[in-house]
Amino acid sequence: MATRPFVQVDVFADRPGAGNPLAVLPDASGLDEAAMQAIARWTRLPETTFVFPPTREGASYGIRMFSPKREVPFAGHPSVGTAHVVLEAGLAQARDGLLVQEGIAGLLPLRVDADGGVRRIAIRTPRARLVETADGRGSRMAEALDWLPLGELPPALMDGGRRWWIAEARDEASLRNAMPDWDAIAGLARGTDSMGVLAFARCSGSDYQVAARAFVGGPAVFEDAASGAANATLAAWLSLRDALPGRDGRYRVSQGREVGYDARLDMQVDAEGEVWSGGRVVSVVRGTIDWP
Repeated sequence: MATRPFVQVDVFADRPGAGNPLAVLPDASGLDEAAMQAIARWTRLPETTFVFPPTREGASYGIRMFSPKREVPFAGHPSVGTAHVVLEAGLAQARDGLLVQEGIAGLLPLRVDADGGVRRIAIRTPRARLVETADGRGSRMAEALDWLPLGELPPALMDGGRRWWIAEARDEASLRNAMPDWDAIAGLARGTDSMGVLAFARCSGSDYQVAARAFVGGPAVFEDAASGAANATLAAWLSLRDALPGRDGRYRVSQGREVGYDARLDMQVDAEGEVWSGGRVVSVVRGTIDWP
């Protein structure tokens, strides 16, 4: 049995239990794909990541991400959480405030900021493109979104490495009280090769400007606690429509409250139109894992 370091973190959280959990193996050398998939299935967390030495010039470290059922080419919360573990373990150091992640999605920079002893990490997500816009009361969107009172922007299908339908709710209360039609969401996900529906609402008077709920339609059906990649496609859609909240392309998202979490995601669309998705990370479990 090989003993390896094992860390479990909460991503997009300022305290344990608030964010999206992630397992990280900081030294995955020697593990093959079957072993990594088996470990990810065993942890039963949304994703488990495996860190390798970099193979490309300019990369700080290599990463592979697995859900309990399959390898994931890119996801936001595993990227941000893994960077936190890499920094804590001293496996890499930020250069000019940046780390560079090497993975299936290529080389992606992560910005590391520290203010008053509080570290925030944000990844520059793959460029998202608009695939389709739809009338929420027409065609295949009618059934899929019949449970959600819609806001001003039309629903849109965005592709940022993973596809998400973006739908604006009329207001925060409508979003938080919504009861999704899971059969319809699963059918929409299958029919459009998408993850499902990211519903959002604009907010005021809170420490966040947007509330979001991510309804995954397959292969497993569930509501995600906090999704950096899904919120990145939302930011890209809002930028396309010149409808970004907040100031200077920056805003904060509240997600996960409806499923027992309380995550905060810091989003930014920079001057070049790149989307950065990030926030705080807290380590919850540190130990070792014995795996053949």
